[in-house]
Amino acid sequence: MSGLAVRAAAAVRSPERREPDDRAAALGYFRDLLAPFGEKPDEELFDSGRHVRHRDLADLLVADEGVGGSRPELLIVTHALPDVVPFTAVAPYLTDRLGGRAANFSVAQQGLAAPFTALRIASAYEKAGRAAEVVIAVLEQTTLPTPFPLVRDTPLVDSAAALVLGTGGDAGDGGGPRFVRAHAAGSPADALGRELGEDGTLLVLGPWVIGDVPGHGGPVHRVAPGSYCTSLWLDLADHWREWGRDHRRIVLCDTDPRSGRTHVALFAGGGG
Repeated sequence: MSGLAVRAAAAVRSPERREPDDRAAALGYFRDLLAPFGEKPDEELFDSGRHVRHRDLADLLVADEGVGGSRPELLIVTHALPDVVPFTAVAPYLTDRLGGRAANFSVAQQGLAAPFTALRIASAYEKAGRAAEVVIAVLEQTTLPTPFPLVRDTPLVDSAAALVLGTGGDAGDGGGPRFVRAHAAGSPADALGRELGEDGTLLVLGPWVIGDVPGHGGPVHRVAPGSYCTSLWLDLADHWREWGRDHRRIVLCDTDPRSGRTHVALFAGGGG
């Protein structure tokens, strides 16, 4: 069967705090960035952060044997919150750690939709014969120069997930769940309408889906709060083997609290 399936994955949660590299340079950058909008950085807020850079999260993901041993032809970095300071181009940095041959770029400013977009892009590359192995990294750091309600009110922790996707082998033959499609709608019920109702379906709900989802009598896994765009992908990285083995279909669903749109990704497993 054609398509990209999970071959390895890694998750990182709450890594150790690190000391900022050059506080003066970082605050100077933020002053210049915010001045046209009549704002200035909150130095107390910035100093209280954990200062875990996207580069640090990438290094922790590569430390995983499955991710670190991959040699992708396409690498996509996704995030919904900006880096502590954007002084490292993380997609090429991560590509260099993984063999140096992948086409690479980032998908950002889409909220928690970014990883879903990355999956659709990766699938298009595979169908065009341009990538038989893909790495998608989802990065989330929480040190910001100005208050942001999601970080302050949830609260969020620094986290990251990586999926290594490849062709060949089915979930029923010991491979991982295979990506089928991803789409979005204005509500969970509308987004999930075409995906529920079949036997052997595991529904994975992110922390931002509020209330019950109608029309599903099968098993439900709820992701714990504490993350924004990494939520579903952290748990997929933890459970992809068992989910692919035990369920025919895995439906991942979360609602972006900023836009209100619900995003869904369907994977085919081998169980059920």
